[in-house]
Amino acid sequence: MVRCGGGGLMWRTHRRHAPFLFLLMGCCGHCSPAKRLPETHPIAHIVRETAHVQTFTFKVSLGAKPGQFVMVWLPGVDEVPMSVAEDDGKELKITFFAAGDMTEKLAQCKEGDLVGLRGPFGTHYTWEKKQKLALLAGGYGAAPMHFVAKEAAKDGCTVDVFVGARGKEHLLYLDALCALKRVALHVATDDGSQGFKGTNVAALVEELDGGARYDQLFACGPERMLVAVSQLSAQRKIPSQLSLERYMKCGYGLCGNCVVDPLGIRLCTDGPVVKNDLCMEITEFGKFHRDDVGKKHLF
Repeated sequence: MVRCGGGGLMWRTHRRHAPFLFLLMGCCGHCSPAKRLPETHPIAHIVRETAHVQTFTFKVSLGAKPGQFVMVWLPGVDEVPMSVAEDDGKELKITFFAAGDMTEKLAQCKEGDLVGLRGPFGTHYTWEKKQKLALLAGGYGAAPMHFVAKEAAKDGCTVDVFVGARGKEHLLYLDALCALKRVALHVATDDGSQGFKGTNVAALVEELDGGARYDQLFACGPERMLVAVSQLSAQRKIPSQLSLERYMKCGYGLCGNCVVDPLGIRLCTDGPVVKNDLCMEITEFGKFHRDDVGKKHLF
């Protein structure tokens, strides 16, 4: 048994049979029903973005903000966290890469199939009205960065989005980003097959050296990219917010699986979006992460 923040007792059932369900016994009510139990929703629309990446649309809003995540459940299979690609108050979208048992099964779903959702969880990106923002998206990090760009533009922000990938076949959300007002798209590929040849961080450096100025940097993508953004942020003294990915089981901060060294903060509640000043205090950042049993894996 473990104790919830308000003093109620919880018992965690087996993950395959009850997707991270925490059966609350006498809960104080601080944990909202929308978050504690998944609700199944039919897949309204499926878009195949690339050979291995799909976007699912659900006709439901969970009130998610840019940078937050939801827990996605397939009964009898597993439950995993996924960044929200969009939540406009009417529809919710997730974009995912099919890699691993759960997401490969998810990728086989058809429109009309039921998927369990609960959330949203975690911190989100924050900005002031009319700021100049640089967004760095690596791989399928382009999905949540599109959500950020769309919402920030509504607040009068001017947004430069630097989308990076190994090659043009892996680029995501280019058309959607180009369609946004107050948003300028910069494309970078490692092999030079489209846009700037090199990383999206290198493309940002070129812009900065050319005189561009930004109030904040936001980043979502592979951790090696995040390390490069963190270092650039510190060197150029530009505040930044980074989305850190760790193995998450509950979303409530109860299980401790997403705790990072040496701070002990839980990335499902104190993250995933973390300001760079705090991120630089995480000694494991860019070095290793832990799996579902806590074993370290080097990046």
